[in-house]
Amino acid sequence: MSVTPAPFSRALVPLLDLLRCPTCRAPRLSPAPGALRCPAGHTFDIARPGYAALLTGARATSGDDAPMVRARERFLATGGYAPLRRAVARLAAGTGTHPATVVDAGCGTGYYLAGVLDRLPGARGLGLDSSARALRSAARAHDRAAAASWDLFRPLPLADGTADVVLDVFAPRNPAEFHRVLRPHGRLVVVRPTPRHLAELRVRLPGMVAVDPDKERRLHRALDPYFEHGGTERVEYGLDLGAAQALDLVAMTPSARHLEPTGAAGRVTVSALATVYRRRPLSPAAPRTGSTRTPPPAHGPTPPPGR
Repeated sequence: MSVTPAPFSRALVPLLDLLRCPTCRAPRLSPAPGALRCPAGHTFDIARPGYAALLTGARATSGDDAPMVRARERFLATGGYAPLRRAVARLAAGTGTHPATVVDAGCGTGYYLAGVLDRLPGARGLGLDSSARALRSAARAHDRAAAASWDLFRPLPLADGTADVVLDVFAPRNPAEFHRVLRPHGRLVVVRPTPRHLAELRVRLPGMVAVDPDKERRLHRALDPYFEHGGTERVEYGLDLGAAQALDLVAMTPSARHLEPTGAAGRVTVSALATVYRRRPLSPAAPRTGSTRTPPPAHGPTPPPGR
C-alpha cells in the first residue's frame, strides 16, 4: 500500500512523473512520509507549506526575502499587473494539448501560473523558484498548481519532453533546458520589461534599476538556436499609483534595499513585451546548457517587478 506523506500537496501527486532526481537524474520521484524519494534513495523534504524542497546546499535559501514577497502579494492583489497576467494566459492558451502541463520557471508567488491554469481547464502546473518565502504562496496559488524550490541556472529537475508550456515572466532564462523539457510542439512564453516600463518612477526615484537597452538583442541571440518567434504582444498602459501601492511596487523590486520611496505615488507606465516561441529541432551547434544571465551573487536572483 502506498504511503501519502503529510503534509503533501495533492497537486504535486499528478506531477511526480515529470520530476527527475536533482542528485542522480533518476526518473520519477515517489512519495515517502513528508518527502519525495528517488529510486536510488535520495530524499527531498516536503516543506510545511506544501512545496517540494528540491534545491539543497548553499543556494537552498536564496531568492526574494519575506518583505519583498509580501509587498509583491499586496501589489498584485490590487490588479496593477492584471493586463500582463491576461496576456500571459492568452499566449499560453494556444497549446493544442489537453490537459496541458505548464511549467513556470521563476514562478514567484504563482500569480501568472494561476492565471494560465484558470484559462486552461484541466491543465496542471508546476512552479519553480529559489525563494522559500515565494514558494509558500506559489504552493497554494491554485488547486492544480504545485511548487518546488530550484535554481534556474542549473539543469531543471524535469524529464525530457514533459511540458506543453514553459512560462518565463520577468525571470532568468535557461534556453537549453527550456528546449529540453518542452514537448516537440510545446511553446515558451517570455515576458520582459521594455525601457518604458516604470520610467516615470525612475525619474522620481533615480536609484531605481533601469532596463538594459541591450536586453532585447541578447534575448534573441540566446533563444534563436532553440526557438522560433511565434508572435509578440506589447502590453502597455498607464497605472495611477496611490501611496501604499507605490510603496509596495518599489519594495518588490531589486532596488528596494537602496531607496527611500517617498514621493513615488503618481501615474506610471507599465510596458512589457510578451512573446510566444515555438521549439526548433536542435541543431548540432546549439549549446546544451546555459542561461541568458550571469549567475547572481549568493543572495540569489532578483527579477524586475512583476513576479
